[in-house]
Amino acid sequence: MFQTARAILNRDPAAINLRTVMLTHPGIHALAWYRVAHYFETHRLPLLAALLSQHAARRTGILIHPAAQIGHRVFFDHGIGTVIGATAVIEDDVTILHGVTLGARKTEQAGRRHPYVCRGAFIGAHAQLLGPIKIGANSKIGAGAIVLDSVPAHVTAVGNPAHLVATQLHAYHEATSNQA
Repeated sequence: MFQTARAILNRDPAAINLRTVMLTHPGIHALAWYRVAHYFETHRLPLLAALLSQHAARRTGILIHPAAQIGHRVFFDHGIGTVIGATAVIEDDVTILHGVTLGARKTEQAGRRHPYVCRGAFIGAHAQLLGPIKIGANSKIGAGAIVLDSVPAHVTAVGNPAHLVATQLHAYHEATSNQA
């Protein structure tokens, strides 16, 4: 958790010091409760995991399903209203603002139903990422975007429904065509 707190201190201009981050940031608290609940979930104690998850949601305003997979140094900025589904995967160094949903589109679907967010992605406030999509490394999702399709690495997606921003998309296509 100290690694996460240091990452928040580096990424959040409003963060005063490490102690304040550890004691007052709801994202740190939600992640701590999630890690305990995830332990119980993976050790076949789903009721205890669910109870801890619900307790954490009431305390922090951030609902993380205990079965979700979350990497290191993930920063929930404010976080209130954030919902992370059971099969969601969040890699390291991701920033998620308040009101974000990593949700499913079809409840009867087997396997992965929630988004996979790659390393270094930034997800703006109130963005809704729905279904088994992939958000590429270091990509950005604009505030209020509704993302139903995968987003390539190093690209920005905005709008409802989300579309890729042309200038960044052009640079992405140039970079990938030069590699071929």
